[in-house]
Amino acid sequence: MDWKRLGQSGNVEDRRGIPGGGLAIGGGAGLIILIVSLLFGGNPGQILNQLNGNSQQTAQPKNDEIFQFTKAVLGSTDEYWGAVFQKSGRTYREPTLALFTAGTQTACGNATSATGPFYCPNDQKIYVDPSFFDTLASRFDAKGDFAAAYVIAHEVGHHVQNELNILDQVQASGDRQGANSAAVRLELQADCFAGVWANSLANTSNPIVTAQDINEGRVAAQSVGDDALQERSRGYSDPETFTHGTSAQRDQWFSTGVRTGDPNKCNTFR
Repeated sequence: MDWKRLGQSGNVEDRRGIPGGGLAIGGGAGLIILIVSLLFGGNPGQILNQLNGNSQQTAQPKNDEIFQFTKAVLGSTDEYWGAVFQKSGRTYREPTLALFTAGTQTACGNATSATGPFYCPNDQKIYVDPSFFDTLASRFDAKGDFAAAYVIAHEVGHHVQNELNILDQVQASGDRQGANSAAVRLELQADCFAGVWANSLANTSNPIVTAQDINEGRVAAQSVGDDALQERSRGYSDPETFTHGTSAQRDQWFSTGVRTGDPNKCNTFR
């Protein structure tokens, strides 16, 4: 993926290296601080304020390759979806992407690296710990720049769903798990949206995305299927607990997006 030819987004926050991992102090941690302050003296409110103040510090962007790569991929998705929305007479509100390490505070609650990349509709931000890309490569053999780009584009797909009110409808349905659930269909649609974006970079006279890159995206999509993850962790899969779709489904819908280049072909709810 020749990502260095892409324009860059100005909507990437670099939270890596923030003291305390950027985690807000609350819940169980707040209770522990309260107990300690009562036992040993001190103002618990003052302690919490100091810790929260430290956690909200902002780090200077490292301007390393992962930062530049993220800005390029996000900038490309902004350009693509902005044009798609404009054609239909709508305005696309660009999301922000926050890079973090270990943990961070979001409008959807505290998150850690174990959460994996995710989109928070409450603040319209995508959260990514770059170590996830290393995990994809080392544990799931999903290597290459485009495997990482697929992950970002998938989360951008959730932002698109939020802009189209699809996310609200699925959340209101309460249908959050199971092989045929609305939650699974939501994830598969985000895979398809990632595919149509990839098509826009591959289907040009001077492609930025090659057939090899597309294959990297397919491998990444397959590696995070519910059945593959469950079988890897516990030796069997349980379709009643699926939330993202099988490896075959994720590959199918990503490939549908790549093949058609048409967001209207991404209706996984039909």
